[in-house]
Amino acid sequence: MSERREQPTDTADSFARDSRVDSATEAFVAHRNLLFTVAYEMLGSATDAEDVLQETWLRWVGVDLGTVLDPRAFLVRITARQALKRLRTLSRRKESYVGPWLPEPLLTAPDVAEDVELADSVSMAMLLVLETLAPTERAVFVLREVFDLSYDEIAEAVDKTPAAVRQIAHRARTHVAARRPRGTGSPAEHRAALQAFRSAVETGDLQGLLDILAPDVVALSDGGGVKHALLRPIVGADKVARLLAVGWWKRDAERSVEPVQINGGPGLLIRVDGEIDGVLAVRVQNGYVTGAYHVRNPEKLSGVEREIAVSR
Repeated sequence: MSERREQPTDTADSFARDSRVDSATEAFVAHRNLLFTVAYEMLGSATDAEDVLQETWLRWVGVDLGTVLDPRAFLVRITARQALKRLRTLSRRKESYVGPWLPEPLLTAPDVAEDVELADSVSMAMLLVLETLAPTERAVFVLREVFDLSYDEIAEAVDKTPAAVRQIAHRARTHVAARRPRGTGSPAEHRAALQAFRSAVETGDLQGLLDILAPDVVALSDGGGVKHALLRPIVGADKVARLLAVGWWKRDAERSVEPVQINGGPGLLIRVDGEIDGVLAVRVQNGYVTGAYHVRNPEKLSGVEREIAVSR
């Protein structure tokens, strides 16, 4: 008799658990692109951002959804908290990194460039500016300035008081404002500059590169100690043009260059003997290339094998 009485209860409990998991899954999937973008902007690493999403899911599936008023805000807070923990670990790891550290590039859809604020927030140039912030400052800046969370919500995510968060946000805004690139130009200018840049790079046209590079252009490359790359930034049109014209490009291999959208902006996907060898993200200002970010570290190229969705 007891077994017959317990069976309906077991079935009901199983059904309730399945229902909770289905509801949790539906909410998580609905906001996944947003959560990835939060983690990526805090970490600059697609691989680590995916790990953070796994950790977020494990915590989210155990939450009593009946107590959650705003699933989006709740999920963002969990993601930010987990990303902040990982960011502190990454900061220590970068201290022993060989050569300049660049963010993991993302192959993004063309429509990302149409959202100017989103494209700017995930751009290689902006992510490098965010690298100059302390971990908590970066978290507060991203959550407030990019995703418009309230100070109370951010305080819960970073374990600070709302008053402290306001001070951190002000300090971070001032720091970023003094360093962030300005005047990126229109999509048409991007396309024209990238076409001229690509043509000059493919042909080793030194004068063509000099014509499209800004006088104070900066080139950075990241090989992670695995692939040949610059060990320090190269500044100036003449030096960068010569590097691109006769440097890594002139090697005995079959190379191809494909124009792509990298982190919401123009870039080139470089293949050697049919395999992805690196990504060259380009920053354009007033029709000239002002920044070239060349990522060759194989561990950072998984995000360019397919388009990755980002959103605000």
